Amino acid sequence: MKLAPRDAAGFLSRPDPRVPALLIYGNDPMRVAERRQRVIAAQIGPQGEGEMRLTRFPAADLRRDPAAALDAMRSAGFFPGPRAVLIEDATEGATDPLRSALKEWAEGDALIVVTAGMLNAGSKLRKLFEGDKRALCLAVYDDPPGRAEIEAMLRAEGLTELPTEALRDLVALGQGMEPGDFRQMLIRVALYKRGDPAPLTPAEIALLAPPAGEAAVDAVLDAAAEGRIADIAPLMARLSGQGVAPVTLCIGALRHFRLLHRLASDTRGADQAVAGLRPPVYGPRRDRLIRHARRWPLARVEAALGDLVSTDLALRSTSPAPAGAVIERVLMRLAAMVAGRGASGGGGGR
Repeated sequence: MKLAPRDAAGFLSRPDPRVPALLIYGNDPMRVAERRQRVIAAQIGPQGEGEMRLTRFPAADLRRDPAAALDAMRSAGFFPGPRAVLIEDATEGATDPLRSALKEWAEGDALIVVTAGMLNAGSKLRKLFEGDKRALCLAVYDDPPGRAEIEAMLRAEGLTELPTEALRDLVALGQGMEPGDFRQMLIRVALYKRGDPAPLTPAEIALLAPPAGEAAVDAVLDAAAEGRIADIAPLMARLSGQGVAPVTLCIGALRHFRLLHRLASDTRGADQAVAGLRPPVYGPRRDRLIRHARRWPLARVEAALGDLVSTDLALRSTSPAPAGAVIERVLMRLAAMVAGRGASGGGGGR
């Protein structure tokens, strides 16, 4: 039978003793492995592997010994307790040996967990598990992890104090990160909070999240939008050392101030305007956008955009002015507009 995604978390955390086997398949080996680890840990407990209640072997062994799955499923462990058999990297060749094991399985035998790569609808192995009335088949897709999945991963790492705001930010991060990177970040979060009874906060998540590729660019744009003139030169020096092109920075500034123009044009106010963005914005970035939107009324944003467009044209021209100095100057002018030390100048090429 197919195991629906909405039911997967429950089964992986509490395997039904009446289920003989579970097939987990998908394109992403890390996500398949994560689900396999969860169900085996739930089946045999933390001491199960040390007590030899887990038998593990590659599916290729079934070609040499078709009865290996049946023998492992029925073999009694030295220690009492539930048992599991893990068969990894299964292909179509494992179908017949597994069919025999499923026919012979009786309640009290070991749970058989089979992992495989992506299987199409015509796969004999997939049809075997989907057609069996007792066995389960779980497809693992490349969709970003949802709230329930993230909660389960953190619980597995020992972290249970998860306020709504923290979960919201983790879900947002999971939308844009590779599954493996996101899993590693969750492990870091759990290690950081180990022994700390205080609930996880969005600020802690922001500190532990891996730096985005545009984090340094965002930092200098935040400084300009918030009127922090003194911070711009050091940040620009860091960007130059990292090889960020002035044109790239100008494009980022144009994108940011066009977003501010959209927010300033919204009559509902900064909070509601940011809340209406799609895709949604959460965490520290949401707070920054609200703060920027409040400091940049429509007329001021339009003046800033005019200055940035002129600067973009200057950077793409044959002007002898150093490109880095040109973009640094315009960012300082924008910061001065907010800090109340002047108005926007003309084109960036002056």
